[in-house]
Amino acid sequence: MGAEQQSTAVRVAPEGAGTVATAVAHPNIALIKYWGKRDERLILPRTDSLSMTLDIFPTTTSVRLAPGAEDDGVTLGGVPAEGEARRRIVGFLDLVRERAGVADRAVVDTENTVPTGAGLASSASGFAALAVAAAAAYGLDLDATALSRLARRGSGSASRSLFGDFVVWHAGRETGTDEEADLSSYAEPVPAGPLDPALVVAVVNAGPKDVSSRAAMRRTVDTSPLYEPWAASSKDDLADMRRALGKGDLEAVGEIAERNALGMHATMLAARPAVRYMSPASLTVLDSVLQLRRDGIAAYATMDAGPNVKVLCRDADADRVADAVRAAARGGAVHTARPGPGARLLTGDGR
Repeated sequence: MGAEQQSTAVRVAPEGAGTVATAVAHPNIALIKYWGKRDERLILPRTDSLSMTLDIFPTTTSVRLAPGAEDDGVTLGGVPAEGEARRRIVGFLDLVRERAGVADRAVVDTENTVPTGAGLASSASGFAALAVAAAAAYGLDLDATALSRLARRGSGSASRSLFGDFVVWHAGRETGTDEEADLSSYAEPVPAGPLDPALVVAVVNAGPKDVSSRAAMRRTVDTSPLYEPWAASSKDDLADMRRALGKGDLEAVGEIAERNALGMHATMLAARPAVRYMSPASLTVLDSVLQLRRDGIAAYATMDAGPNVKVLCRDADADRVADAVRAAARGGAVHTARPGPGARLLTGDGR
């Protein structure tokens, strides 16, 4: 990660009431998964997680304070937000207002280029951009660590999208006060050797999920007999992943990511009733990844809470992997991502 990318989220300077702030953030894909909360209100995870921020599908969010307004205005892609989406954004703004000591309502406008609700981390980029823009508009003076904690309160994975390249989100302390637990759970960059990775994303279904990630996570933790063994093994996976990243060992990184993801989906299948995000098209793409490895291509699959498959490979092999995955996806969209930048405020000229 270059010096410019490292500094994108380092500090939000006070701007004062009545200002407008616009921020952009990118989604991330977890290589060591976040699945399960120990605190729903503070959004504290059961386990640490580790991700790669992507250079595709950015979210751009503007927050403008509206002194005298009776309610917040929220639009997503030019359409007024309703239901759960609006509730989460307004609740997040309430948290920012409380911390800033500013009661003004706001107008929020979000443009999201990632398919929403399809397991492609739309909430990660969305709340990371909202955290940076809202903090600036309301005059909060926050460093990168504090911003990642703030973004976490909107969506757990958003804490990781504050940073570029590879990022770890610390689950934090399981004992102590709420304040101590909150302070201990944040994201930070992870050093990596010369991997030169690409992530090929096979969108086999871009529609909304039948079971939301939050509902599926809660059901898995509460009812799956496989959850606790997976959570314990995930700690070992994280330690192995950090070593593999430090060495620049893409094959090891891929092997660890694939076993961690498939283990997570196994916990969901064992939930009662089962949560099944894998579709027949997902399995066909997974089979194509196995065939790529038989053909000597280092390709490894990971899946989040949805049917879409992401394939980690070397950048030099990305076109061949994309062709194989496209044929397996049978008409599904295929996108190729590389490591992307952290969240940042945009200047007046949009940079």
